[in-house]
Amino acid sequence: MEQRTYNQYCATARTLDIIGERWTLLLIRELLTGPKRFGDLQASLRGLGTGLLAARLKHLEREGLAHKVTLPPPARAAAYALTEAGEELGPAVLALARWGMTWALGEPREGETFHPGWAVLGLEACFVPDASAGLHSVYEFRVGDEMFHALVDDGQVRMVHGPAQRPDASIAMSEDALIAMAAGRSSLGAAIEDGSASVSGDAEAVRRLGGLFRLPVPKTRKVEQASG
Repeated sequence: MEQRTYNQYCATARTLDIIGERWTLLLIRELLTGPKRFGDLQASLRGLGTGLLAARLKHLEREGLAHKVTLPPPARAAAYALTEAGEELGPAVLALARWGMTWALGEPREGETFHPGWAVLGLEACFVPDASAGLHSVYEFRVGDEMFHALVDDGQVRMVHGPAQRPDASIAMSEDALIAMAAGRSSLGAAIEDGSASVSGDAEAVRRLGGLFRLPVPKTRKVEQASG
């Protein structure tokens, strides 16, 4: 199939020629948190058929955004990882996530799927660098059966799928609690109070957790009509 193009000599148009097809940017979102096997991507992107997933991955390889790798032991499995060019799309994806939490997310719609792992980049998009000044801590999050962790290092954060080896603090919550936070109906503090979330670990790491991730206040895109 011939790749569609805007036929414009414009950096934005050229970028959209490469990543503007359906599912492509979501594949990059998945790979931003580390290499993934074909089956991992298929499980996370429900609704994306096997054939189309293979085609999109070949497209990313052809465009120099992803490449095949072998996972280290004990997995030793074939996987896909982003190239340098693919990694540099990270800030753009995070900006889209921040915009989405402010202007587009709202409440879940009927029929929409939810995967707790999608919160990984959402949390990174909400990270407050100034709040982590002088802090060097590892935070492990468990949402249902999903685990991921945040490596906080003096103004920087790196989000990684999977459990942490030696977390300084551990946060556990239900999927419903996470959805309520994402929709702007709750906060981590409120979830801890009502028992839908719990935090344990080093006292200093726990104390500073509340300021590290600040979810944007949801807003409406509808324009108020002027009266008069």
